[in-house]
Amino acid sequence: MKTVKLGFIVPNFPNEKRVALLPQHIEDFENQLYVETGFGATLGITDEEYASKGCTILDRSEIYKKCDAIFNLKLTQPSDYKYLKSGQMILGWTHPFGSGADFYNGIAKDLKLKIVDLDNIYPRVFHNGIIRNINFIPKNFVWKNSFNAGYASTQHALLCFGLVPDSNTKIAVLASGSVSQGAYYVASKYGSDVRMFYRKTMNEFYDSIDSFDIIINGIEVDNDNDHIISSRDLDLLKKNTLIIDAAADAGRAIYGTKYTSIDNPIYKENELYFYVVNNAPSIIYRKSSFDISKSFSNWVYKYDVKRFGDLLGAIK
Repeated sequence: MKTVKLGFIVPNFPNEKRVALLPQHIEDFENQLYVETGFGATLGITDEEYASKGCTILDRSEIYKKCDAIFNLKLTQPSDYKYLKSGQMILGWTHPFGSGADFYNGIAKDLKLKIVDLDNIYPRVFHNGIIRNINFIPKNFVWKNSFNAGYASTQHALLCFGLVPDSNTKIAVLASGSVSQGAYYVASKYGSDVRMFYRKTMNEFYDSIDSFDIIINGIEVDNDNDHIISSRDLDLLKKNTLIIDAAADAGRAIYGTKYTSIDNPIYKENELYFYVVNNAPSIIYRKSSFDISKSFSNWVYKYDVKRFGDLLGAIK
């Protein structure tokens, strides 16, 4: 018998259009599914299509009221704080150590919420300062969305910067993970002078940092002091360099950076330009929705979400 009520709400993060669960992927789930009215609207999916798969359709407040666990693809916004229940589980890209730190420290701890951060590399559960790794979800379980992040960030940044790279454009792509691969895929299509730097060759990047027109970062770091590009490195860059943080690790991977948005993606500071959009895959939301829904259905929605709480053991 399905005992856990898992609710899906329409993400109200700015410019977020991805739909994290498609009807075609709903099959033999162990949770009772509750879906907010209009959940699939950006893709033209009707409420009836979800209902035909056994989902209960409710408005937003009722989803929060009835459900033990809430899936929200992006960060919970202040407008939803009034709906939260003590002890509730919140799943999604919650980023407790990054862009979601204020929510985690200021709201989640007070309400004793169980925060499930479905990070592609290090999925974890956070509760009252306790952290548990989710070992039953493999690393890179949603790598296609990471690739989409690199692809979308690079393409969007170039368009907004007004630049079509050519053979004279020198581009550095940092790291070789899925985000960087998506960025490299785009950059290489222009016939540019593109080089991907690996951990073993980063010293070569630093030695030539002042020669690049565009630098694309695909690396997230663990704390605020482990900058991939430091303040001193920024001082070495030539005027009008475009820095694309495709990993969207504001202020951490690249010293002093701040998040931007799809509506206002680039800012200028000290003769340099920065792109740090943390939901860039929403630009290609049709493809990203399919990739997310398929992976999350296989590894998250399909099984009883109580298993995330079970990782906390006797912690209350």
